[in-house]
Amino acid sequence: MSEHPPFAVTVDLAVFTIRDGTLSVLLVQRGAEPFAGSWALPGGFVEIDEDAETAAWRELLEETGVERFEGHLEQLRTYSAPDRDPRMRVVSVAHVAFAPDLPEPSAGSDAAGARWWVVDDVLGSGPDAPGLAFDHAEILADARERIRAKLEYTTLALDFVTEPFTLPELRRVYTAVWDTPPDLGNFRRKVLGTDGFVVPTDAPRDSGQGRPALLYRRGTATDVQPPMLRPSRPANAERP
Repeated sequence: MSEHPPFAVTVDLAVFTIRDGTLSVLLVQRGAEPFAGSWALPGGFVEIDEDAETAAWRELLEETGVERFEGHLEQLRTYSAPDRDPRMRVVSVAHVAFAPDLPEPSAGSDAAGARWWVVDDVLGSGPDAPGLAFDHAEILADARERIRAKLEYTTLALDFVTEPFTLPELRRVYTAVWDTPPDLGNFRRKVLGTDGFVVPTDAPRDSGQGRPALLYRRGTATDVQPPMLRPSRPANAERP
């Protein structure tokens, strides 16, 4: 007989996109105990014959109907507090994903519902904040911080603009993720001064309002060094 108590490994996914100019996250409403009726990150138990990433994609499809997509996916960290799941000792390997143009979800498996939520609404303290099951509020906050940091030192934001694009259009991606706009002068200097970040096109876009906007396409760079640091929030700004 084993000396160890029951133990399981799960995966949880914080899947982000930008919808209507705001950073949004995919959540499911749990249809079974524990936390039946509560909202949670998609996820579930890792099967004996699969690795964590395979389990993550499988659970995403089973619970939300969202198929594997092209975009950024990486392991976030491991969450292993002894009391994080009331059923048994459960360790979760959390993943974070960030991709454009993700579809509307459809609830499946043991989920009672699935939908996109504005991240600030989920993590806020207002009356409409859903309150997340398990330790998923902590996972979501950590995942949002990871994505915010990614935009500091990579060109990941370029995935969210359609070529050709203007610098204001690209800047709006940073504003959505950082929840505050980058300084205009610093932003222009970093984007235009980083070799391979963007490439100017030959034809400007005539908006019919004054000077035509310069258009760009994606360059070949993937890293931004030194990083483009996000601006500090004002001390009196409302926290999400």
